[in-house]
Amino acid sequence: MNINEFDYHLPQELIAQKPADRRDGSRLMAVHRDSGKMEHRHFYDILEYLNSGDCLVLNNSKVLPARLFGEKEQTGAKVEFLLIKRIEGDVWETMVRPGKRLKPGDTVAFSPSFKAEIVDYGQDGTRLARFRYEGIFMERLEELGKMPLPPYIERASDVEDSERYQTVYCKEEGSVAAPTAGLHFTEELLEQAEKKGVQIAYVTLHVGIGTFRPVKCENIEDHQMHFEEYEVTRETADRINRVKRAGGRIISVGTTSTRTLESAAVLKDGRYEVRAGSGSTGIFIYPGYEFKMIDSLITNFHLPKSTLLMLISAFYDREKILEIYDTAVREKYRFFSYGDAMLLI
Repeated sequence: MNINEFDYHLPQELIAQKPADRRDGSRLMAVHRDSGKMEHRHFYDILEYLNSGDCLVLNNSKVLPARLFGEKEQTGAKVEFLLIKRIEGDVWETMVRPGKRLKPGDTVAFSPSFKAEIVDYGQDGTRLARFRYEGIFMERLEELGKMPLPPYIERASDVEDSERYQTVYCKEEGSVAAPTAGLHFTEELLEQAEKKGVQIAYVTLHVGIGTFRPVKCENIEDHQMHFEEYEVTRETADRINRVKRAGGRIISVGTTSTRTLESAAVLKDGRYEVRAGSGSTGIFIYPGYEFKMIDSLITNFHLPKSTLLMLISAFYDREKILEIYDTAVREKYRFFSYGDAMLLI
């Protein structure tokens, strides 16, 4: 398929720069795949679409305050780090800006007691940096780091982002971008869902910087996906499989939860189920893919020509998804990470 088949026009002013006043106050477009019917609601109405016996699957990865600002000790030049992932111990793969200034042996100081030495070159222009610090690394990172807002949010992160660019159920540290479909949920909404008889299950997929990398291949089948680490606990696998066997719906919250479930799916006794365990997934879902686990999907509105748009086009129908996006533009829905939500049922 050609990359241009996943393009659409998006006015710049519809890219959300700040979160909604309240998490569940964002708008919700509910789309019935069997009829094509679209309903314009708010996210706090989501409970009306959930049934007893369903299972909501959420990604509990926590966003690291991964953006650091420091100075090159040798020259005093300003340097910006974006931590990508821990390699081992205190060595991290990191994006650096400006990259040409840093070579192995250089040291960057973020405070007098929190420094990093460049130890090697990484892939795609990254650097491997070994951190030297006093105290506990994650505590120092919380103190000095900033939220790594996506590049289309054209402002510096602030105190509000420390709360609002995390889900209320985040737990496992490791992402450099939020699993944004989950940002709309409040603790109260989740409690009300459980009271209604909806099962709640958590998976972990640490969102990497590759989520922002554009598809550059004209033929999308030639695109190489980035790999991300995931985990499905035994408790989560058992819960999802029980619901599936009982005929309940598996409702995936976001593309990261979807990629986790589809990566962990195995065929057993003629039906698919989720296997507990951890691993690394580079699954690329685009039209023609046959879904194994999920029945419904809650997601935000995604970038043109992105792998995320391709995933939801695989779950429904590419032409209908683009019609939905045209409607969202006309109705002035807010797009991307801090934007509004869509429910495909």
